[in-house]
Amino acid sequence: MKIAIGSDHNGFNMKEVIKAYLQDENYQFVDYGCYTCDAIDYPDVAFQVASDIRKGKVDRGILICGTGIGVAIAACKYPGIRAALCHDTYSAERAQLSNNAQIITMGGQIIGTELAKKVIATYLNSSWAGGSERKVNKITAKEKEFIEKSTN
Repeated sequence: MKIAIGSDHNGFNMKEVIKAYLQDENYQFVDYGCYTCDAIDYPDVAFQVASDIRKGKVDRGILICGTGIGVAIAACKYPGIRAALCHDTYSAERAQLSNNAQIITMGGQIIGTELAKKVIATYLNSSWAGGSERKVNKITAKEKEFIEKSTN
């Protein structure tokens, strides 16, 4: 499994800790930035991660900003992308089992790094098995409907 990881400046410190954790756990990952604590716009990173998941360049993503909310909203603008805000292990598990979320998001100013590691471990060790498939299919159908309306 190849994982994308990205953050804005508010999530930079947590991202660096999570990168070390992923390396220690032998996960293959790609760092999408940011690369310093200098201010950047989180949508730029979220859009790139979402785009590369859609293209199949990476399998799953981890996005971090101050609250995790902004990167979740931005990533979900890409058709077919489901990004879930997760600050606990139960949400991380359900993001995958119930919603087949390709991306989890977290707030670097909301939770600590040790909990973030547990959240990520739970998410990465959970696999979609068709849970809530009917509901996910409804979301996908509505998304397609909006796309078709916007192109006509």
